Parts: sequence; structure tokens; C-alpha cells
Amino acid sequence: MERTIDIIQSSALPLFWALLKMTVPLTLISFTLGMVLALITALARITKNRILNGIFFLYVWIFRGTPLLVQLFIVFFGLPSVGIQMDAWTAAILTFSLNTGAYASENIRSALLAIPQGQYESAASLGMSRWQILYRIIAPQAFKIALPPLSNSFVSLVKDTSLAASITIVEIFMTAQRIAARTYEPLLLYSMVAIYYLIFCTFLNYLQSVLEKRMIY
Repeated sequence: MERTIDIIQSSALPLFWALLKMTVPLTLISFTLGMVLALITALARITKNRILNGIFFLYVWIFRGTPLLVQLFIVFFGLPSVGIQMDAWTAAILTFSLNTGAYASENIRSALLAIPQGQYESAASLGMSRWQILYRIIAPQAFKIALPPLSNSFVSLVKDTSLAASITIVEIFMTAQRIAARTYEPLLLYSMVAIYYLIFCTFLNYLQSVLEKRMIY
């Protein structure tokens, strides 16, 4: 029992710093880039340009239809065989951003299509351009619709970053692996990681609920 307490005390801070220094930045950067890509993809998917629509449909189809871990391995371990090399951090951000963008684009596209066509026509009759209609009329309403699924995507990304350990990024999960290899206490260390994720994601879910209430009311 005393040894268990010692391991918890000695591991708590390293795990917390790994979460703060690696997991959180990796999530924020990837999600931000993913949202930019998602918006571009969603807008491209609702255009009448078949070529543009087809290109982005193919992108969404590939990244939604293959496992994230496989995507990470292709980018980090596979691409160097064709002369494309990048460090683990860049590979993780690229993969997480592309994956998030594919899933989030469908949420945004659905939200945009949920706005009645009559609102487009009414705004156009007032002389507003397509971009004015989108920015002033459609986007605020679509954001309210897309907020819950996008928030869920963010929380999912927080947990998915644990896969970055598979390509040598020393985030919270790999930190736990290293400590477990030294202390021979995998159950204890991985349980601590689970608790960290649980606390962090619970906090994010709380922020999501607060934001949704403010958006609705």
C-alpha cells in the first residue's frame, strides 16, 4: 500500500505536465486546423461545382472510412518510403487535423443544409450577396445547430491524442507507459491516465453545456 501511494505521488505531476504540455496543445492546434478544413470542405460540398464537390467528397470518404491509428502510421511510417518525411509532432497534427476536418465537415454541412431555403431567397431578394447571406444570416443559425456535435468532436479528439504515443510523441499515455515499465505497475498508471482524461473531459462537457445554454437562451 505504501509503495502504491509513493508511485501515485511521484507520477501525478509528470502525468499532469504531459497532459498540459503535449496533450492539450496537440488537441487545440489539431482542432483549430481541423475546423478551418471542415468549413472549407463543408462549403465545397454544398456548391454546384461537381469537380470541387467530388474532390472533397473523396477526402471525407477516405478519412471517415479508415481507422485513425492506420492514418497515423501511413503518415509517419509510410510516407517516408516515398520521400515525404516529417517529425512525429507534425505528423500527428496533420493526421488529427485531417481526420477531425473530415468528421466535422459533415456536421457543418448538415447544419448549413438545415437552414430553410426560403431564408436564402429572402436575403437575396434584399440585394445581399451570397457571402453576405452566408455570414449574416446562415452562419449564426448553423453554428447553433453544429455546436453540440462539434463539441463532441473536440472531446473525442482529446481522447484520440493518446494514439500519438504510437508514433513516439511523449504525451500523457506514453509518459504513463514509461513509468509503468519502470515501476511494473501498469494497472495503477493506466488507471491514473484514465482518471486524468475523465476529469478533463468532464470539465469540457461542462463548458459545452454552459455554452449551449447561452447560445440557446
